[in-house]
Amino acid sequence: MHYTGSCHCGRIAFAFDGAIERLVDCNCSLCRRRGSLLYFTDRAHFELLTPAADMSEYRFGAQTIAHVFCPVCGCAPLGFATDPSGREMVAVNVRCVDDFDLDSVDVHHFDGRRL
Repeated sequence: MHYTGSCHCGRIAFAFDGAIERLVDCNCSLCRRRGSLLYFTDRAHFELLTPAADMSEYRFGAQTIAHVFCPVCGCAPLGFATDPSGREMVAVNVRCVDDFDLDSVDVHHFDGRRL
């Protein structure tokens, strides 16, 4: 399935292909505060529709995940990282995906706080 999404003001827009069957609700100090519900996809299935220069980035802890947010509206739609096998991944906050029914999929609770 093809999905599109953006931050609140539209400065960061994106599209990706995938089958969203499960979401991750992480309780790390950042995700808990943001209220993110995450879908992970391979970077090859993801397209940034706006210039990367329009995004701001925040890293904490091990500094391995680039948590992306909009410097205008403050919305945090994405994160970029590499999985343990070296594959480039994108964590999409599905709360920023257009017309996605959050109740249509299962949510897995991930204990990121204890990592």
